[in-house]
Amino acid sequence: MTTLLSEPATTLYSHELNTRVWSNGRHQVRCVRIIHETHDVKTFCFNAEQAVMFFFKPGQFVTLELEIDGEQVMRSYTISSSPSVPYSFSITIKRIPGGRVSNWLHDHLKVHDEVVVHGPTGLFNCIDHTADKVLFLSGGVGITPVMSMARWLFDTNAEVDVAFVHSARTPADLIFQRELEHMSSRVDEFVLHLLCERVEPGQAWPGYRGFLDQTRLEMMVPDFMDRRVFCCGPEPYMRAVRELLRANGFDMDFYHQESFNATPVEASQEALEHSELAEREAEIAQEATQFSVVLNQSEVSAEALPGETVHAAAARLGITIPKACGVGICGTCRVLKTSGVVDMQHNGGITDEDVAAGYILACCSVPRSDVAVAV
Repeated sequence: MTTLLSEPATTLYSHELNTRVWSNGRHQVRCVRIIHETHDVKTFCFNAEQAVMFFFKPGQFVTLELEIDGEQVMRSYTISSSPSVPYSFSITIKRIPGGRVSNWLHDHLKVHDEVVVHGPTGLFNCIDHTADKVLFLSGGVGITPVMSMARWLFDTNAEVDVAFVHSARTPADLIFQRELEHMSSRVDEFVLHLLCERVEPGQAWPGYRGFLDQTRLEMMVPDFMDRRVFCCGPEPYMRAVRELLRANGFDMDFYHQESFNATPVEASQEALEHSELAEREAEIAQEATQFSVVLNQSEVSAEALPGETVHAAAARLGITIPKACGVGICGTCRVLKTSGVVDMQHNGGITDEDVAAGYILACCSVPRSDVAVAV
């Protein structure tokens, strides 16, 4: 008697006809696992109903599209997993006092729940900025993008000399500690240093204490000046790192930092200047020619006011183009422009390849002719 066995799940995920490759856009995914990293940090793992290879550049992020209390909310989070584990991806989120989205995710998102994500996107990654020697600097939950990079280098057996320095408030706040220690124990060229701001009574901590400064950095990574630096953490932490490196004459072309969570001062100022310039131009050019914005899929159009973005013109028609940062950083509002010319003043949220393919960021693109977009 012959017994027919059902096709293993692993076969389904490797069948070329069933497997798709992830690309920047809007996707529905399902939460398949929740990991409690620390007392206030959780990792949420996702995959897709139909097998998808979630390839991205380690360090990139996604933007969640959520509905909270009947309102659509967008929030960007770095992918903490590595593309070397291709059929799922993870984001690691810290509960923030008063944080609307982080608290909602911690309290309400459950295994089997479905959410919409946009992405992946982001210029902060270790694929576009390779080096033989790297220094990962992270503070708090800012560890997520550099953890993705470290996992990628570890899993692919990359011949890269890695120095990883992570700062946390207390030993109880250390994220991914055991995994990092495992990496360091297996690879001679992976040197790990953990730094805790303070140690609570009763906590045993043999490692470094205090804040990252010149003295501690020289002790931990004497050759930090010879490494490509990837940094992520709270803005005061990243500012202190930049100032330290500049004071030592570090070539800042080899310094990279994450920038979507808290819009960097430089980007905010630039966006403000663009806004003020647009307002002045609008005041002067009240009689100027107005251009139409045609939304192909919605079969509607509007006259764009002087200085008005494609996103704003669509909003006046009641058409929602998802966005998160509003200043051309996150890439959430990426849409295909099918005709026309725009002036796009972005801050790194779109690649040159996407621009060449006709994509724009609706939040920071002002029509300079009649424009049509695939919305």
